[in-house]
Amino acid sequence: MKVLIVEDEQRLARLLKQGLEEHSFVVDLAHDGEEGLHLAGTYPYDAVVLDLMLPLMDGLTILRTLRERQVGVPIVIVTARGEVADRIRGLDIGADDYIAKPFELAELVARVRSLIRRSKGQPTPLLTFDDLVVDTTARTVARAGTTISLSAREYSLLECLALNSGKVMSRTELIDHVYATQYEWDSNVIDVYINYLRNKIDRGFGRPLIHTVRGAGYVLQAEP
Repeated sequence: MKVLIVEDEQRLARLLKQGLEEHSFVVDLAHDGEEGLHLAGTYPYDAVVLDLMLPLMDGLTILRTLRERQVGVPIVIVTARGEVADRIRGLDIGADDYIAKPFELAELVARVRSLIRRSKGQPTPLLTFDDLVVDTTARTVARAGTTISLSAREYSLLECLALNSGKVMSRTELIDHVYATQYEWDSNVIDVYINYLRNKIDRGFGRPLIHTVRGAGYVLQAEP
């Protein structure tokens, strides 16, 4: 899934980006409040990690503005350990969670995953569709008890379809969720990876789970 990190301390931002990418997230960075507000209000992120102390615009102002604009992206605010009042204000304004500095990367990853699952109506890490099981914590996939090996990009695409199961996802929506914003993409790249997934997920299992909706996109769902 795609996450925006708004953090002005560039070394920390790079470390967080690297850590989240190692857990199969696609990550964009913003180093000041104005850039963070622009990106969060323009692109369809699955979650935002938002520092409160930022140049040009503080995190609480970003949070308030996004909620006033009806941008419902899940937001984790990052605070110093003693900033209890800011945490309370952030939660009252519309933040979904907070994490206090210093924190462990594993805790941040777990909180972001949990927020995304809940926002998609999937409260548990195991996503099951017919005989397909996607474990979003271990990042493993199995069908009919057979473990399926996927590349990082294949897994990201399948996870996106699984978290949005039953919803038709256009090629543009899938691109927005599985590639960084600055990525220069070819219009056929999603079709190519859907074909790779079908060869691994559907072929040989008797009934397809990945369906094409002509002129609209793709959907993951079990057949009646």
